[in-house]
Amino acid sequence: MPSRYDHLSREELLRLLDARDRRDSTRFGLVWEANEIERDRAINSDFVALDLLPEHSVGPGPWRNLIIEGDNFDALRHLRMTYAGEVKCILIDPPYNTGKKDFVYNDRFVDENDSWRFSTWIEFLYQRLIIARDLLSEDGVVLVCINDDNRAKLELLLDKVMPGLRIGSMAWRTRDSTSAKDRNFSDVHEHILIYGRSKFSFKGTDKSQKKYKNLDKDPRGPWNIDPLTLGFDRVQRPNLFYPILNPKTGRWYPCDHNLVWRYASELKTKDVEKLETESMEEWIRQDKIVFPNPKEERVETWNTLGELLAAIDEGDIPVTPKKKNPLFTRDTPDLAFWVGKPVGFGRPGFKKHWKDLRSHTNPVGSWIARLNEDEDEDEVGILRSREAGEGTGVIEKIFGRKVFTYTKPPSLMQQLVAQATDPDSIVVDFFAGSGTTAQAVLDQNVADGGNRRFILVSSSEASTEEPDKNVCRDVCAPRVKAVINGFGNREPTGGDFAYLRCRRIQPGRLLDIEHAQVWTALQMLHLDTLAPYADAPYLAAGGEDQLVVYIPRFTPDCVAALKRAVKPCLCAVIYSWQPESLRQKIRQTHVEHAGIPESLALRFGLRP
Repeated sequence: MPSRYDHLSREELLRLLDARDRRDSTRFGLVWEANEIERDRAINSDFVALDLLPEHSVGPGPWRNLIIEGDNFDALRHLRMTYAGEVKCILIDPPYNTGKKDFVYNDRFVDENDSWRFSTWIEFLYQRLIIARDLLSEDGVVLVCINDDNRAKLELLLDKVMPGLRIGSMAWRTRDSTSAKDRNFSDVHEHILIYGRSKFSFKGTDKSQKKYKNLDKDPRGPWNIDPLTLGFDRVQRPNLFYPILNPKTGRWYPCDHNLVWRYASELKTKDVEKLETESMEEWIRQDKIVFPNPKEERVETWNTLGELLAAIDEGDIPVTPKKKNPLFTRDTPDLAFWVGKPVGFGRPGFKKHWKDLRSHTNPVGSWIARLNEDEDEDEVGILRSREAGEGTGVIEKIFGRKVFTYTKPPSLMQQLVAQATDPDSIVVDFFAGSGTTAQAVLDQNVADGGNRRFILVSSSEASTEEPDKNVCRDVCAPRVKAVINGFGNREPTGGDFAYLRCRRIQPGRLLDIEHAQVWTALQMLHLDTLAPYADAPYLAAGGEDQLVVYIPRFTPDCVAALKRAVKPCLCAVIYSWQPESLRQKIRQTHVEHAGIPESLALRFGLRP
């Protein structure tokens, strides 16, 4: 049988083989058997609609917060249609792939006997993170909790999904003690992986002013002493190795061989004008160099080189404060310079004024401390959390028993929300579980008077083994309701949420979408609140800046009322099933007409 390559020359065949080898060669990064496992059944061309269930919602509406029951792949596709580019923080605690039936894939639990367990887990997360990425605003961030066993795999996956967006990670201690694992090793920490867009930044923590004093009544205000050295030795930076003179006392101070001075000297620099900062002498003239107290400092004068060498041999010379490294050795250049000069045994420092700090905020540190840990917070802002059992305690207080396991501490999640969001931010958790993220948002709103909104997605976790299980309805929503209304001795936070359920609409059947589902999608697309559907000639929501109108069934009788409704608005969008007919009736320049279901299909990424 003739081959399709018979007509090619030897050189052409070699080029083809070379191209194939380059294409098929293993590349750096995470590799999983995506083509060998059964793909997620949710990956299809279905449209996803949301049904609003007032009986499971909290508050009379319109609602600001959302809890969505369903496969988070479906929910994310709907959220991408309605909230793309608007979410400040995605905070998730995905299944850890322990093999202990911790996640459902294609209506079945994936356990340790699954031959494709790791690839299934990676594929499961990949398909969801790809969509979640599109929700982020330009200053948005993704915070992902993970255990130590799977941290490396998930980090490589996130590198693939969000290239160039990695910021770092945090570690937090999950418990005080645990039984030893193999090799007498016990892991007691977990990670939070951080990936953010270019404009994201943590809030940081306010720097403490307790170390800044003004004992000398400096008119420039409070100050603190900073080290006056750099992390280079005299060989690496010979121009910064020189003696310093206190002009007020006449005392001299030697330079550390291993830590040279931070600023250049006018005596060793030819062109002072080209220095990027002030010279040492200029800082002294500005009273920015703090010299030791002359009444408390030891001073020695060696009248001969022999006396100085003897002092060096005996170790009776100035040393560095902490490491006690000698500031004179027999190898010190130009030892004769020091003969006959009064040498101070103290160390000068730099007077750093509070008002001159570039920022009065400390960056957030990567270590999350326990509430009772004593940590130095002068240079790094330290987040603090209670132990992992805090979350379990909340569940038991609300439900009277442990209906959900491995709940994150609310104090930890609240700290993350406080650092990663603004008072009006949207926070999304599409692995909501028992609803800890909602509690964190509500608690932080109480703490700082914020107006944040949460969107939770929680699966029912039903499977062939447990077809009636519904974590979202029976655990997540009741837990968030309890936080809103208060429970035990805990004060209510206030708030609300609309409870929604995902429903897939088969390809080619989008004309069957219900009016209530359309109205829900349109409100999520344009507004900050969600109201229930009402059977009326038309529905309108919004205000003078923007009005959103939906017309389920167009009749000429409603045209006059519509014109009155849109007249005072700066802009209005009218959605209908007959946009061309309406466009002929309502021609105001500030009114935009859009067709249903075409406009939703296009936003969803489907062909109408």
